[in-house]
Amino acid sequence: MKRKLFTLGLGLAALQALVLPAGVLAADTTHLVPSVSEADSLSVGINSMWVVVAAILVIFMQAGFAFLEIGFSRGKNAGTIVAKILTNFSIAAICYWAVGFAFAFGPGEIIGNTGFFLRDFGDPLEAFSVMGLSNATIESKWLFQFAFCAVSLAIVWGTTLERIKFGVYVLYAIVFSALIYPIGSHWVFGGGWLQANLGMQDFAGSTAVHLIGATGGLAALLLLGPRRGKYVDGKPRAIPGHNMPLFGLACIILLVGWFGFNPGSTLGALDGRFPEVALVTLLGAVAGVIGALVTSLFIQKTIDIGMVGNGLIAGLVAITAPSGYVEPWAAVPIGLIAGLIVVVGVFAFDKMKLDDPVGALSAHGLAGIWGTLACGLFTHPDLATYNAFGATDAEGNFLGGLFYSGSFEQLGVQALGVVVVFAFVLVTSLITFAIIKATYGMRVSAAEEDAGLDIVEHGMYGYPEQFIPASELVGSGLPGSPSHASVALSDSVKTDSGGTPVGSMA
Repeated sequence: MKRKLFTLGLGLAALQALVLPAGVLAADTTHLVPSVSEADSLSVGINSMWVVVAAILVIFMQAGFAFLEIGFSRGKNAGTIVAKILTNFSIAAICYWAVGFAFAFGPGEIIGNTGFFLRDFGDPLEAFSVMGLSNATIESKWLFQFAFCAVSLAIVWGTTLERIKFGVYVLYAIVFSALIYPIGSHWVFGGGWLQANLGMQDFAGSTAVHLIGATGGLAALLLLGPRRGKYVDGKPRAIPGHNMPLFGLACIILLVGWFGFNPGSTLGALDGRFPEVALVTLLGAVAGVIGALVTSLFIQKTIDIGMVGNGLIAGLVAITAPSGYVEPWAAVPIGLIAGLIVVVGVFAFDKMKLDDPVGALSAHGLAGIWGTLACGLFTHPDLATYNAFGATDAEGNFLGGLFYSGSFEQLGVQALGVVVVFAFVLVTSLITFAIIKATYGMRVSAAEEDAGLDIVEHGMYGYPEQFIPASELVGSGLPGSPSHASVALSDSVKTDSGGTPVGSMA
């Protein structure tokens, strides 16, 4: 009954979207043909092209998140992730176009108020002043910032694999992409009070993207609980993913995507800043791998494949906030420490009975916190001046990080920003998930969890039948009723004249 009501609600929401007041969608369209001088047209074109290319690289990271989650899941839960990634991406696009971008980058200390449906904003360089230093078109900037929103939303679900109802993705995605992410990111790098009034630094989103996503994941996990069989006599046991090569491919895709994530945050190509940001990004990433490898070897007495891959991600997450504020040398210690943090964090969360199958709480949460704080240590005063954000002295000069200025002021601002954003996202997410749990429900039944979400939520497996164990083909997790799989097999399997199934691997 709940699922029927959920489907009806989606249908009504879609109908309402189709009949939005004509005045909203028929607003002033003069921005569609930008009025620029011939001298400026070349720079507008080049900068816009770079921002669009960077946005495409960030969008490609969705494939990385899909493969990472599939690799860390068991085979019976692989297919549902494909539907989840595409559904969340689509919902985020509509919500961020309608209201999210306006809330995130419009003027206002607490929440933006200009640019709904990307209309009626006047001069974009004035309306979205925090991005006004770049003359790239507003549509290219929207595409880039939407890609960030979609990444943050994708991070949320890594903690919830193998036991959550599909409808929860849909319901939370609407609230997250329309309200939670836009408001939190507005404070940090959208011109809101943490950035504009206090000088918080987050070049590409260690807090604004990664910590927000990980905190949403923590809220979901607190109300969802661990997977069945994860804890035996109160002690955690490993539930291995089924495909580490796919996880490795995911890591490489995410690495490539990050060269849009951080360098693209320059929002322009003509000043030549983005190649140095790319260099800093790479150094942070590889240092994260080395840090995780050494830490894993020390703690586990072996080189854990998952830990090494998460070391890469943690290094990338940590260098995201400082990537436009630090010199290349600083990326190495930032990445090394992130690699150590992610390994220690995974074991710590396990002992706290927080069942996070992909390590998102460590790789995106703890590493995001560390990367944000790292600005307070390693920010170069000249780069703070160039970016025009940071703590200043009495004369208005940018201080830089502790290692350059001897001042703890920037570090204090960074710490305050982390605490405020974490608290905001955790509280709003807990409220959202609590409402969902009380009405629609969050978790599938024990029998459905045993059978796997592919067959339960989608009526099919993510892999061909010959790769599914026989016990799961007959739906042993659903006692008392025939499974969809067994019915489908009995109706569809063809045999040759000798009675052997056609296409059988036997």
